[in-house]
Amino acid sequence: MFSNYLIGLREGLEASLVVCILIAYLVKTNRRDAIRPIWIGIGIAIAIAMGFGCALEFGSQELTFEAQEALGGSLSIVAVGLVTWMVFWMRRTARHLKSELHGKLDAALAMGTGALVATAFLAVGREGLETALFVWASVHAASDGTPRPLIGVALGLATAVLLGWLFYRGALKINLAKFFTWTGGMLVVVAAGVLAYGLHDLQEANWVPGIRTLAFDISDTIPPDSWYGTLLKGVFNFQPDPTVLQVTVWLLYLIPTLAVFFAPVGFASGKGKVKAPDDQGSQPSKATSA
Repeated sequence: MFSNYLIGLREGLEASLVVCILIAYLVKTNRRDAIRPIWIGIGIAIAIAMGFGCALEFGSQELTFEAQEALGGSLSIVAVGLVTWMVFWMRRTARHLKSELHGKLDAALAMGTGALVATAFLAVGREGLETALFVWASVHAASDGTPRPLIGVALGLATAVLLGWLFYRGALKINLAKFFTWTGGMLVVVAAGVLAYGLHDLQEANWVPGIRTLAFDISDTIPPDSWYGTLLKGVFNFQPDPTVLQVTVWLLYLIPTLAVFFAPVGFASGKGKVKAPDDQGSQPSKATSA
C-alpha cells in the first residue's frame, strides 16, 4: 500500500504543481477568462488517464493466462522505463519548470482557446498516463486480491491535491528539490521490484526461457501471507522465492540507477554542493506573486 501511496503522491504532486503554476500565471496576468479552458484540458487528461487504467484492468481479464502474464510483464517493463525517465527528468528540469510552462502558456494565449486546452492537457496528461500504467503494473505485481493498493493510490493523490492547494494559497513551504529527489529514489526501489516481477510474468508466459532456478527460498522465514511478508510485498514488491534472473535484473537495475540518480547534477562554484533551486524549487508558494 505504501508504494502505491508514494506513486500517487509523487505523480499527483507533479500534476498539482503544474496546475498551480498555470492558474497562478493567468491570475497574475489578469487572464482569468483563460482559466476555464485550462480546467477543460485538465479534465480531459484525467478522464483519458482513468479510461486507460480501466482498459488495462478490464481488457486484460479477457485474455488467457499466458497472454495475461505476457501483457503484465511487458507493461511492467514499459512502466519501469517511463518512471525511470520521469524521475530523472523531474530532477533535472524542476528548477526550470515554471519558466518553461509560462512560455508555453504565453504561446497558447496568443493562439486561442483550443491551444489553451491542449497546453493543459499535454502538461497534465503525461503524468496521468504514467500514473495509470505504473499503478496498474504495481497492483498487478502485488496481486493479493485486496483493494489496499488502490486505496494507497487514492490517498496519495488526495494528499497531492491538498499539498498543491496549500502551495497555491501560500500556506505551505517545502524544499521541492529535496522532496522530488528522495521520493524519486524511493520510486526507483519500487520500480526495481516491479521490473523483477515483470520478468517473473514473462517467465510464466514462456517469453523468457531458462534461468528459472530459485536464487533463494525463505518462505518459511518470511511467509507471504504474514503481516510482515505482506508489508514487504506492498512496499518493495518483495517475494521470498525469486529466481536467479529476477535477483540479477533487480540488482543490475537498482544499484547503477540509484548511483546515477543521487550523483550531483550541478555544483555551486568552488563549493562542490548541489545548486540551490530557484523559487520554484524552494518557495513554491510564491507562484502567485512571481
